[in-house]
Amino acid sequence: MSGGGHAAKGGTKGAHAKGHGKKHGAHEEEHENHERWLVSYADMMTLLMVLFIVLFAISQVDQKKFAELKNGLAVGFGSPSVAFDGGESNLMESSDSDSPMDLSSGIGGTTSDATAIQEAVAAKERATASAKQKAAQQEVENFEKIKDQIEKNLEKQGLQDSVKFTIDERGLVVTVVTSAIVFDGGEAQLLSAGREIMAGIGPAIAGLPNKIEVDGHTNQLAATTGNYPSGWELSTARASTVVRFLHSNAGIPETRLMASGYADTKPLYAADDPRAASLNRRVEIIVLSSLPADTRALLPSATPTS
Repeated sequence: MSGGGHAAKGGTKGAHAKGHGKKHGAHEEEHENHERWLVSYADMMTLLMVLFIVLFAISQVDQKKFAELKNGLAVGFGSPSVAFDGGESNLMESSDSDSPMDLSSGIGGTTSDATAIQEAVAAKERATASAKQKAAQQEVENFEKIKDQIEKNLEKQGLQDSVKFTIDERGLVVTVVTSAIVFDGGEAQLLSAGREIMAGIGPAIAGLPNKIEVDGHTNQLAATTGNYPSGWELSTARASTVVRFLHSNAGIPETRLMASGYADTKPLYAADDPRAASLNRRVEIIVLSSLPADTRALLPSATPTS
């Protein structure tokens, strides 16, 4: 009985010890869960350090690459390369203020950088203007050759004084005064001399790629025949007659020809001028320039003065 009691007591003590061991193990496991925040904290600190390193790195400027970029832009705009004479500097620095970025420079750099870009743009604009002026001068030279050819053709017939030449923003204007040797008064049929004048003009412009516009103009006097009740019909009919002649006799394609009538709305001389009645009555054959409009506007200034 005594031995059995001790055994039971021992068993009870062993059970108590076993139970105590489980409780201690549970405490240790709970302690490990509480220390896991250290891992997350270390990760966060590492990420913050990387972030600040990246921010610091992108705040620095490679001066050599920046200078190459600026000079490349300058050359692209037609300006000579601009030497970059600064030392190591930070893009955030400003030469004119204490602010982190000089907005007056336009690109976050120094004022001299903005000036260099402005000069490059100005140089590009000058180069463009120079190219347009050269194109206009070349067009004028081409028109002068056409003019010389027409004059040579008309000299053979003694009719060189029957036409006048001007160059305006449209192109080369060949003006034929529609006197009695070109058209009868109030009529739109070419006379013999008129046909000879057109025969001298046609070959000189037939081989060109330019479009040809023929404008008819009358003076302030009313039409004298019933065929044309006003200057509108008469001026348009005369322009159309010239267009038909240039197509039929000079072989100029119809797609390059057009006719317009302006009556007396575009006079060369005022109605009270003694020359108005004779010189406002005319046909203009215009060799239209194929240049862009802004370049055509330079044609009059590119024409040499006689």
